[in-house]
Order: sequence, then C-alpha cells, then structure tokens
Amino acid sequence: MHAGSNRRASNLFYQSGSRRPPVDRAEGIYIWAQDGRRWIDGSSGAMVVNIGHGNRNVLDAMKRQMERTTFAYRLHFENDAAEDLATRLCDLMPPGFDRVFFVSGGSEATESCIKLARQYAVATGQAGRYKVISRFPSYHGCTLGALAVTGYAALAAPFSPLMAAMPKIPAPTAYLDRDDLTPAGRGLRYADMLEAAIKAEGPETVLAFIMEPVGGASTGALVAPDSYYPRVREICDRYGVLLIHDEVMSGAGRTGKFLAGDHWPDGRPDLVALSKGLGSGYCPLGAMVAPDRIVAPVLAAGGFLHGFTYAGNPLASAAGLAVLDEMERGDMIGNAARMGAVLAARLEGLKARFPFIGDVRGKGLLLAAELVADPGTMEPLPARLNAYQRLVDIAYDKGLIIYSRRTRGGYEGDHVLVCPPLIITEAQVEELMAILTESLADLAAELHLPVGA
Repeated sequence: MHAGSNRRASNLFYQSGSRRPPVDRAEGIYIWAQDGRRWIDGSSGAMVVNIGHGNRNVLDAMKRQMERTTFAYRLHFENDAAEDLATRLCDLMPPGFDRVFFVSGGSEATESCIKLARQYAVATGQAGRYKVISRFPSYHGCTLGALAVTGYAALAAPFSPLMAAMPKIPAPTAYLDRDDLTPAGRGLRYADMLEAAIKAEGPETVLAFIMEPVGGASTGALVAPDSYYPRVREICDRYGVLLIHDEVMSGAGRTGKFLAGDHWPDGRPDLVALSKGLGSGYCPLGAMVAPDRIVAPVLAAGGFLHGFTYAGNPLASAAGLAVLDEMERGDMIGNAARMGAVLAARLEGLKARFPFIGDVRGKGLLLAAELVADPGTMEPLPARLNAYQRLVDIAYDKGLIIYSRRTRGGYEGDHVLVCPPLIITEAQVEELMAILTESLADLAAELHLPVGA
C-alpha cells in the first residue's frame, strides 16, 4: 500500500505513473468507479466505445462463442465468426472492397496497409516505390512503421533514429488561413501540396499517401474543404500512388456514415484501416480492407509476408459481428448524424460566452473545440498553461470524461474532443453540456481567460 492510501501499489505503467480510480462497471454512456462515483463517457474511452458500454446482445454473442472456442489459429482452421464478419464488413464498404485482413488494433491496421501497399508494388514490378507521404500534424499509430508516417513531433522524435524518414505535407488546416481564397480554393491548394511533394520526391519512388478523412486526436476532428478529397484522388491516380484512408478513429459510424470517407465518394481510397469502434471496446479488433486487385498480385507472388497471432480470432470476430448488428438494429449511425448536429450546435453556442473557443469542427459525433488566445488570428494559448489538460482534469473531477491533445504538432495548441457513444440521447447531450460549460467557466477563472455575457 502507498502511505496515506488504501490503494495497493501498482505494477502497471503506461504513459505516466499517475493513478486513476479503479473502475467498477459501465452501462450505456456512463462509467462508475468502485467508490460509487459516476462519469459521463464523453469521449467513448479513446473514441472506441461507439455502441456504448455493457450492451447485453454483444455480451451474449461473446458468451456463445466462448462456449465453442476462443482461439483457433488461422493456419490450422478457418472459423465462421471471422468469415461472417469479413463478409459483413465488405458489404458496408464502397464497391470493390472485397478482401479483409483482421488485426487487433489501429497501429496494426495502418501498419498492415503500408506493408500490403509495398508488397503490391514489388509484386507488380514497381520495387522503386517505397515512400509513404503523410500529413503534419497526424497520428497513425505507435509501431515503428505507423509512427514513421505520424506527424506528431513530440511522439516521434525520440524514435527517429530507428525509422526511415517519410515525407510530410501540411494538414489541410484551412480554418487557420487568413487569405482571399474561397474554402474550395483552399482545399485545392492543400491537395496540390501532395502533387508538389510527389514531384519533389520523384513519382517513381512514391508508394502511397495516408490520411485521416476526418482528423483524429492530433488535429482535433479536422475536416478539409470538400474540394480537397476528389483532388487528392485525382493526384494519386495521375502518379500511380495508392491512397490509404486511416479510419481507425473516424470509421465504424462515428461521423454519421460507416466510413468518414463516405462523405466524399469522389475521394475514395485504395486501402482502409479500421479499428476502435469496430470492436467498440468489447474485444481488441481492427481490420485492413482492400480490393482484390491489390491483394491478388501479392498472393500470387508468394503471399502476404505479414501477420499477427490473434488475426481473425473467433471471439473478437464474434464481438465485432455483434457490434455491427447492434449498430444496425439501433440506427446508431443515423443517431450519430442527428445527435452530432445537436452537439455541434451546442458547442458552437459556447463561443459567445467563452471567446477563447476559436473553432468547433468535426462530423457526426467526432467533434472538437480548439482553445486559443485570439479567435481573430487563432493564435494559440501559451503552452505553459496546459489548457487542454487542465480542461480535461476539471471536467473529470466534475464527472465528465473528454479527450485532448496538443493541436499543432505536439508542442503547442489546445483542443478537446467531445465524442460520446453513438447511442447518446438529446437529454444526455444536455447533461454532458452542463458539465462541460461549468468546466469551461472554471478553466477561464483559473487561467484568467476572457468570458462574455
């Protein structure tokens, strides 16, 4: 035991040594600690629990699978749960996506996309292609391949000697621009930066471009102007570059469509990485989804030189299939669109009272508010204030969980993500907003930030 505490010493460590209350149970959008305190899960964990906690139908489906088998190695057996989930997943994808490679998490999913793209290039006589262009800021995972394409300096810098440097282009942060361009013009300008990078690197060396259709934690639910997406597709086609959509956070219904990329059908990708909401926290689960035109040459050349022990695990697959069933049964993707509009309007309405909210953005229930020193210029708050973390901590003490990161590359900028489960009701949105509003008022008082009428 620690001195002055009845908590036992922990042998665990993660990003830091800080302690949190031990969890007792969770149901719907709520989580309870062992001491009886209750929180609204306003970030769905880490944007994971899309269908909400404690869904009885999913738990029952998992129990049925557990009574049969929890593990069957894919080189020894096929299993119906994985086959059924793959078929169901392909049915939800854009036309032509008909092959699935299961993994256990988001980093594995993006890493798999990068490695399949590379093997495809080798199998089709394009072995000179190896560079994967990504955006700055961005986040694509913590394994070394995924981290190499991550544009988040604070996370990547310590490991840079271990990784091949990959080219980056600016993320389409059009909301920061102060110019005479229309939104459409800004979208094209950012997309054309990809073409410039491809030319600078040498088109024959560029393998892929990876992007989040709606940004995750590193950019705070960044949405590019609509013109950006089809122009990126056009540029990739022009130079034979594969387009990878990282839908680890934005997929599985969070934005009001199954894929965030579905909002822009003319910008459709060649490969998709999924995780988080696909398993919805019931089991570790992720997937790479690809068209057969990319998979077939790789298999014909000797097979995909890549794999994970738990790929296609029957228990995880049964959980994922039940999650998709519940999404459909409860019209959760439709609810994400409807409640996302309500929540976005309520967040937008806070700007008058809290003028340090410089921007509210996102789609569906993948939403963020950026905190700034000057909403006119979007100058960030002083980094020393740690406003992003203080707001999270204040809200947590009041019974609301939200998520935050530095907005501008990891060293400055403050945003919070407000991303509750897709089952949230309008009354629960108001409950969430009441705590968030009170937390913003406390933050303003603590950091001496301006407050309006």
